[in-house]
Amino acid sequence: MSEWNDKIIEEFRANGGTVGGPFEGTPLILLTTTGARTGAARTNPVACLRDGDRILVFASYAGAPRHPDWYHNLLANPTVTVEAGDGTAIETFTATAVPVTGEERDRMYARQAELVPVFADYQAGTSRVIPVVALYRRDHERARAIGDELVRIHDGLRAEMAALLAAVEDGLTTGTPVNLPGRDLEGALRERCLSFCTAFHEHHVNENERGFPLLERAFPGLAPTLDRLREEHVRLARIREDLRAAVDEAGPGDPAALKARLTGLSAELEAHFAREEEQLVAALNAL
Repeated sequence: MSEWNDKIIEEFRANGGTVGGPFEGTPLILLTTTGARTGAARTNPVACLRDGDRILVFASYAGAPRHPDWYHNLLANPTVTVEAGDGTAIETFTATAVPVTGEERDRMYARQAELVPVFADYQAGTSRVIPVVALYRRDHERARAIGDELVRIHDGLRAEMAALLAAVEDGLTTGTPVNLPGRDLEGALRERCLSFCTAFHEHHVNENERGFPLLERAFPGLAPTLDRLREEHVRLARIREDLRAAVDEAGPGDPAALKARLTGLSAELEAHFAREEEQLVAALNAL
């Protein structure tokens, strides 16, 4: 497999991002992840689908019964490197990998299977749900405005929540421990939960004590919106505690129940993040 990948990578780079053989006509990128156990850079050619400003990739592993290593790598470290070509030149950039779940995952996978029918065969040939991952480009060439920073922080929290859901899904589909060094499913979930809850709490403390007062002074008309978002912060603090309780109570014995609770919490968080981004990003960037 490594030798086969190396040949595709070499052809991809030599031909501006196009290859022949079984992948001829299939959009590809080269995805470089950091090894979850080794810390070494690992590059794999993966089929992709462009969806607006993001790139979707599919952990099909040709329908194998387990997820590919690169998928476990990006769960452990969602910062990845992407090489994308247009047939003449290759562009390399850094991206954040965020697993896509639920109805959106099903819709995106169905679109890919319609465009590249072999992906329908891959899913039909395995009992696991083939993961879909969204790659969000990071722009290091310009200073990041405050509003863009808010989106970046939200994306990091989204990635942590998605990793929690993916870990539970892994337990449901494979019955094997999560691929984190020295951690069984319960231990990995606790580790993910602690990381998410701590970052989430610090984010809202910074918003309430620094960001919101700054906006109120600069844009008095935003006061009603900010008051509503503060109220949501109180409710989301309870959600954060519920998340910890869900991990503590469920453990590795009932991943289906834990998945249901996490899915509900994730939906509320996403609604809040989307509301903040819609109503605050332009004002923050204006500062």
